[in-house]
Amino acid sequence: MPIPENPALRIEDYALIGNTITGALVGNNGSIDWFCAPRIDSAACFAALLGDRDNGHWQIAPATPAHTVRRRYRDDTLILETEFETPEGCARLTDFMVMNGRDSEERCHLVRIVEGLRGTITMEMSLVIRFYYGSMIPWVRRVGEARLAIAGPDSLYLTATVPIQGRDQTTVARFPIAAGQREIFQIGYQPTHHTVYDPPDPLAALAHTQEWWRTWAAQGRCEGPWRDVVMRSLITLKALTCRPTGGIAAALTTSLPEQLGGIRNWDYRYCWVRDATFTLWSMLTTGYTDEATAWREWLMRAVAGNPGDLQIVYGVAGERWIGEREIPWLRGYEGASPVRVGNAAADQFQIDVYGELMDSLHLARSVGLHPQAHVWDIQCAIMTFLESHWHLPDDGIWEVRGGRQHFTHSKVMAWVAFDRAVKDARRYGLKGPVARWERIRDTIHEDVCQHGFNAAKNSFTQYYGSEALDASLLMMALVGFLPATDPRVVGTVHAIETGLVEDGFVMRYRTQESHDGLSGSEGVFLPCSFWLVDNLVLQGRRADAERLFARLVGLCNDVGLLSEEYDPVARRLVGNFPQAFTHVALVNSARNLMGDGPAARRARHHAAAGAAAGARR
Repeated sequence: MPIPENPALRIEDYALIGNTITGALVGNNGSIDWFCAPRIDSAACFAALLGDRDNGHWQIAPATPAHTVRRRYRDDTLILETEFETPEGCARLTDFMVMNGRDSEERCHLVRIVEGLRGTITMEMSLVIRFYYGSMIPWVRRVGEARLAIAGPDSLYLTATVPIQGRDQTTVARFPIAAGQREIFQIGYQPTHHTVYDPPDPLAALAHTQEWWRTWAAQGRCEGPWRDVVMRSLITLKALTCRPTGGIAAALTTSLPEQLGGIRNWDYRYCWVRDATFTLWSMLTTGYTDEATAWREWLMRAVAGNPGDLQIVYGVAGERWIGEREIPWLRGYEGASPVRVGNAAADQFQIDVYGELMDSLHLARSVGLHPQAHVWDIQCAIMTFLESHWHLPDDGIWEVRGGRQHFTHSKVMAWVAFDRAVKDARRYGLKGPVARWERIRDTIHEDVCQHGFNAAKNSFTQYYGSEALDASLLMMALVGFLPATDPRVVGTVHAIETGLVEDGFVMRYRTQESHDGLSGSEGVFLPCSFWLVDNLVLQGRRADAERLFARLVGLCNDVGLLSEEYDPVARRLVGNFPQAFTHVALVNSARNLMGDGPAARRARHHAAAGAAAGARR
């Protein structure tokens, strides 16, 4: 794989390293172009991904262009190895973030090890530190043989086993690397009020970090024909976790565009409530109970309070204020602007999150993760709020900015909330107005079937009275609202296959039909494409399901990572990267194809109420 001459790498040319508190993106040219410290949602100190090299990067690569590049993760770890092949020889760059018990929400360490494999290659290092998304030039001074960069509350401490020097506000080094030779570079982050810098021993940290990841991976149940891609997805999800809080960020990045050159650029370094049930299923079916419990506990801390104030998205520690603003000095990835920090979707009203919250707590109870007693009180307060609000229009699952509608998926998830409340009350002897909840559940079901189904299209549609299709309707069978074999569900799946598919993959909706308040368009949405796989499994179309799943897995980059969307014309990944929602969907679809996944379990457990209500229609 030749190194691109253009410094603007494709999204799929990046790989992730992280310490389950924050992470960084490493390009196949040896450049770290995105790194937020100390947390995943902190301000970036390397922001070349969304600007240019002067906005912060750290590159180690051959001085002359490499002919080929090979990358891989060490098995069952987040340790990245990149081999550069040149006419003079071959060298390996090993990148990782330290997992040694000393990393925290205030400190983290990146280690880069260069090893000669064959011949002798001249290597170069280039480091530009720019705090606060590329805008703050630090004060850099020598501390012994190291360099200390400080600006405001942030500091980075660079050590190296080769001579380094400053040149034009850039720290550089040039050195030969011969076969059997090794040079080591390390950067540590900590707040400036911490004045003692104590970097870990890098080789001991490498050994410990490898052992940490492999021990974690070995705890899971992950076998079968898709074991490698599933395990890579699980490791990616673990990397996107904020270990101290249990929150799982939707992605490592902000503002990677849904359309190359477009304006649909959002900050995804936060935790979405709607991801809760999908994430729990992916963890529980693969044996990661501790992570599932931590995510459930994060969820309950985040949503505690007035049910009317429930947000769809929170910070990784449960922060509620994540106001959206633009960063005008960054030009955006390949010119896609604006670059946004924060997310205004936190202020939207989306009914579906109530269903996801109730469904996730129902799932937790069903597998023995019983929450504390007060959690049911919170759920009852949420149901009281939903009783008087489920019938209102909302902003919908896709966070559109074109005005509220009676979105069909939102009503379906309101049904889920009442259905799971009834089931939990009856199954676990919990107190609540069960008969009233049952009546409301059946009323919602009838309302959706009457107003959300378009007989002329033989399909449910995006919102009441609409003719537009929406991939969120693929959830109807997956949550048990109707059986997958119900003619209306079969008709909806067929309509989506024929009307919302580009190059074999599923779009969320057609932007020109849905009035979402934004210009431009977007790529196909990879989680929805996995939902189609799940529906095909439930409908007995296994060959079609396996064929689509194989094509989706084929979109993974060379180290097994996926973004949110895919551009079938440019044949490139688009959207924030790597995307937790996509990797969760991949894990769940793989389990569904193996026969022990969430689609069949949810459909089997919950479809009876939906089928009964449908029969009374």
